[in-house]
Amino acid sequence: MSVRYIESSRLPTQWGDFDMHGFEDAENNKEHVVLTMGDISGDEPLLVRIHSECLTGDALFSLRCDCGNQLRAAMQAIASQGRGAIFYLRQEGRGIGLLNKIKAYKLQDEGADTVEANEQLGFGADMRDYSMLGPMVEHLGVSSVRLITNNPRKVAAMEALSVTVAERITLHTDSNPHNEKYLRTKAGKLGHMFGQKD
Repeated sequence: MSVRYIESSRLPTQWGDFDMHGFEDAENNKEHVVLTMGDISGDEPLLVRIHSECLTGDALFSLRCDCGNQLRAAMQAIASQGRGAIFYLRQEGRGIGLLNKIKAYKLQDEGADTVEANEQLGFGADMRDYSMLGPMVEHLGVSSVRLITNNPRKVAAMEALSVTVAERITLHTDSNPHNEKYLRTKAGKLGHMFGQKD
C-alpha cells in the first residue's frame, strides 16, 4: 500500500481541539487526514466516522446533499464523547472527482437521480475505494470502533481490515427540498440504512 503517514498537528475547532494526522497516497497523489480527539488507545471501541470529501457540501454549504451536515454532526458527537476519530478521505463525488460531479449535478438538474447521473457519465454508482484506510488504521492503532454511518460498505471496509465494528450508529440529518430525491436514492439504490441502529 502506497499510503504513508506524514505529520500531525493540533486543529482547534468550534467543537474543541482535535489532532490532525496527515497521510499521503503516492500512487494517486491524494492527501488524506484523520482528526482524532482524546486518548484513542485502549480496547474500548472508538467512536469513528469515515467521511469522503465533499467540497460542495463540506465547504460550500450545498443543500443538494447531506455531507456537510453529516461531517459537522460527527465532529459534534465525538466532541461530546471527548474521544473519537474522523477519517477524511479525498475522493470527491463518490470517487469521480469534482468536475465530473458538476457534470453529474447538471444531469440531475435535467431529471436524473444521483446514481443515474454517474452511470450516464460512464462511472459506477459509487466509485469510492476504502483500501487506503488500512495504513491509517494501523498507524493509529484502531482495532475496535463504534462506526457513525448509514452506509453498509463502510462497515464492510472496516471488517475487511480486521477492525471490529462493535456498533453501527445511524447518522440522522435534516432533509430539504433540494436533497429529498438524493436521500431516497441513497436508501433505495445504494442500500443506506437511515432508520436502523445496531
